[in-house]
Amino acid sequence: MTCASCVRRVERALSAVDGVETASVNLATEEATVTASGIDVARLSEAVDGAGYEARLPGGDVSEERERDALERERTAEYRALRRRTVYALATAALLVAAMPATRWLPGLDEVPARLLHPLFFALALPVQLWAGWQFYRAAWRVGRHGSADMNTLIAAGTTAAFGYSVLATFAPGLFRAAGVETAVFFDTAAAIVALVLLGRLLEARAKVRTGDAVRGLIALRPHLARVWEEGEEYEIPVRAVRPGDIVIVRPAEQIPVGGEVVDGSSAVDESMLTGESLPVARSAGDSVFGATLNTTGVLRVRATAVGQDSALARIIRLVEEAQGSKAPIQALVDRVAAVFVPAVLAVAAATFVAWLLGGPDPALTLAVLNAVAVLIVACPCALGLATPTAIMVGIGRGAQEGILIRSAEALERGYRVDTVVLDKTGTITEGRPEVTGVVPLAAGPGGRPLAASELVRLAASAERASEHPYAGAILREAERRGLELAWPEHFSAIPGSGVEASVDGRRLLIGTPELLAERGVEADALAGPAAEAGAGGDTALLVAVDGRAAGLLTVSDPLRPTAREGIARLRARRVEVVMLTGDRRETARAVADQVGIDRVVARVQPDEKTRIVRELQEQGRVVATVGDGINDAPALAQADVGIAVGSGTDVALETAGVTLMSADIRAVDGAIGLSRATIRTMKQNLVWAFAYNVALIPVAAGAGYLALGVLGRDEVPLALQPLLGESGFLNPIAAAGAMAVSSVSVMANSLRLRPPRRSRS
Repeated sequence: MTCASCVRRVERALSAVDGVETASVNLATEEATVTASGIDVARLSEAVDGAGYEARLPGGDVSEERERDALERERTAEYRALRRRTVYALATAALLVAAMPATRWLPGLDEVPARLLHPLFFALALPVQLWAGWQFYRAAWRVGRHGSADMNTLIAAGTTAAFGYSVLATFAPGLFRAAGVETAVFFDTAAAIVALVLLGRLLEARAKVRTGDAVRGLIALRPHLARVWEEGEEYEIPVRAVRPGDIVIVRPAEQIPVGGEVVDGSSAVDESMLTGESLPVARSAGDSVFGATLNTTGVLRVRATAVGQDSALARIIRLVEEAQGSKAPIQALVDRVAAVFVPAVLAVAAATFVAWLLGGPDPALTLAVLNAVAVLIVACPCALGLATPTAIMVGIGRGAQEGILIRSAEALERGYRVDTVVLDKTGTITEGRPEVTGVVPLAAGPGGRPLAASELVRLAASAERASEHPYAGAILREAERRGLELAWPEHFSAIPGSGVEASVDGRRLLIGTPELLAERGVEADALAGPAAEAGAGGDTALLVAVDGRAAGLLTVSDPLRPTAREGIARLRARRVEVVMLTGDRRETARAVADQVGIDRVVARVQPDEKTRIVRELQEQGRVVATVGDGINDAPALAQADVGIAVGSGTDVALETAGVTLMSADIRAVDGAIGLSRATIRTMKQNLVWAFAYNVALIPVAAGAGYLALGVLGRDEVPLALQPLLGESGFLNPIAAAGAMAVSSVSVMANSLRLRPPRRSRS
């Protein structure tokens, strides 16, 4: 495929197959994504063949890895063949462009008859047409026999007109003399058109390779060998032979070959290639590890859980490839233009030929041919076709390199418009691993006797053993630190957003917010002062009641993430408002928000209220991105214009939201929005350039320059423009071919600016 018209044609052919629901074709990747049910996939291939193209169906007995390698080899061979044809065509065209004018002024050559020189020029130009330019004729014939036309049709028609006219003028000049028409030959023009178009294709092919650097970089991370421990012996086997449950040994400075759980050993693991976090992460027994990450210090024994296509790396590669092949909603405009572009250009070229033949100055036939050829060659549906998919490929690829996984082009386009970010305090602003910072028993506890601090912790920890809340984990860690022996709770009940109640050693415990104790009729005025003091410092106070009487409180603090303030500052610099949601009291929430620079806080939020808050913001005209863990926050993520799921460990929520962050660093939220804005901005620049180029140059190619001279009352074109327009204002077909090549290459080059700096990529 070479242009937007090709994309449109293949999509129509696939969509016409019974059972196909949607068909999306990507010009940059030359891949089609089809949603269908109850059909034989071979019929899809037949539909593509019927449209004049060839298709290869994935799958079968060939592994995805081998299929990708085979496709890479095939594309490399095609690129080398294209390079050979381009070099030959450029050399021959340069010779013809230099030699043909020279025969009119070099001493000696100016006396050689045209009937001797023109056959020589024909012999030089013929291989350029039939060998170097054969791909244009073959592709044009393939679509033409199905009643269609594309960019190859324009090129083939243009070169055929210039070359065919020259052949007739060389070998049958009598036809023109009989009609009283002055003749000229344009073998140099025909050869130069083929050479410059091929050069554009070659540069475009190189740029396409670079747009896929991100995926190739991810693929290059794949380990190939694994050291498996079995029956007291180590065996080195291919990674694809590792099965779930196998024990893998990983030594320092080695890649972890598969995803799994550490069963023995401790080390620092460099996960930067997947998460973007530069510092190694401590991993020990019970922790999860990603395959393809780097073990830096200790020896690890890992039980394999995610191997082959189930590994995090394989899932990321699949997600990135699927996202790169998706279409942005703005592409619909391009598709509508592409449907009529080539037929319209053919009509304009025909009208140009007739107009100049009937109403142009002498030599009318020569001018008519050259202007029609210029129209055919200068038109560039290729730039239109590449404008959006190349930007999407590079933008999504860059995101993958930075630990930002974007599921679709639609998510990119929505991210471009985000002006409000809604996020939880826990796990995004804070580390998500709270710790007990204080224990305050009441002087007059249950029965009038104060509980010892350790007993208060023991009872609270025993009650929280059945809870999954982060604060429960903090209390349990405090009990472990104190070496306390815990009991099992009975009649446990979690009260969402408020606390828990349970029976421990026959005593009824209620642990939670002051409001919860008040609802249950527990008098807790004596704890109001310590609770307010904790909230003012950004800590959370958990009140404890035993047998219906206040017994004390525990203060819990969740440390701020070191990068939270910087991340919030970056979002504010983009004029994105940050709204922090938390179940904490307003005093506690306000203290945390002030530390990181957040103005808007919604406190005492119940888990089921997040969706309502997001909806209310949208009703105010806001474009909202919601940040969550991808599981508990699924309704809010779905309600948001852009759901941003934060991955942790092996639980990377790839299927939950439009964007997944491999790390919980809030700077990555800013990175995702910034990447969306940069990508969509580049996409719009490409489209403006592609449309403006065609709108401006097609009239010039049709002869608008000559007409403009007449309107302006000038005799000739300004000297600076004469290399392009000559003295009379007619666009040189060679210049038209060069402009067409530059147009598509410039779109690719603009998209490649999205790639990270070389140092960042390395």
